[in-house]
Parts: sequence; structure tokens; C-alpha cells
Amino acid sequence: MSGKSLLIVGHIPSDNTKRLRDALVEGATQPEIEGVTLTVRTPFEAGPEEVLASDAVLLFTTENLGYMSGALKDFFDRSYYPCLEKTDGLPYALCVRAGHDGTGTCRAVESITTGLRWRAVQEPLVCRGSFQEDFVEQCRELGLLMAAGLEAGIF
Repeated sequence: MSGKSLLIVGHIPSDNTKRLRDALVEGATQPEIEGVTLTVRTPFEAGPEEVLASDAVLLFTTENLGYMSGALKDFFDRSYYPCLEKTDGLPYALCVRAGHDGTGTCRAVESITTGLRWRAVQEPLVCRGSFQEDFVEQCRELGLLMAAGLEAGIF
């Protein structure tokens, strides 16, 4: 057992976004993954304590006006300085539910995570346009990749 901890911080303002967050969780908790403890919080519930106790973070946000959700921004506002210089190199991945192209959302999150010196271990998963059932499987795969990579010591 690796004894690693994965934190999922997900903004879920709708039934469809809850389905996607739940798929991330389902992927991260597959039976073949052992030794990875999962913590799941909304951005309003999560804070620096959870980040500091985690070995990797999976962020999930909606695209709001070409930016991350206000909830995820609030999480970063509360967590940035307490985590600064204490979480350098923290592996993270980003999933965006985007009604448009998600570019501004990815850029905004990347700007903050770059300041924190976190390390992206996957390309952002951007679920663009109208909701598609395929988004659920893509999220499940991302959750699995994050937990498996953490368990295997890849990051």
C-alpha cells in the first residue's frame, strides 16, 4: 500500500456536473486501486488543510463567463497563501465543464497553480459544448488515471 491521499475539489451546481464529479470519484475508487485515500469536497468545503494533507489534487470546475467558477476562485483565495511554498510540486489535474471552449478557465487555473508551483500531471480535460454522455466516461478515466498514477508513484 502506498498510503497516498488524493483530494478532489469539485464545483457541482447542477445534476450534470454532479454526475461528472461522481464519475471522477468512481474512477479514483476502482477496486484495483489500493492504498489511495480519497477526500471529496466542494470548493466551499475545501481549504488549505485538505490541500496540505494531500499528495495530489484533482480540480473540477464549470466555465463561468470564460473563467473558473466563483466557488473554485474562493477556494484558491483561501488556500493560496497558506499553501504557498509548502506544496511546491504538488501533482494536480484539471477538469472543466465548459459551455464554450474552456480556454479562459484553463488559463486562469494554470496561472494560480503556476504561482503555487503545482505540477500538472495530465492535460486539462475540457468537456466542451452541450452535455454528452461521453463526458461521464472521460471523467471516470481521469479519476482512474490520477489515483493509479498516485498509487504507482508516477507522481
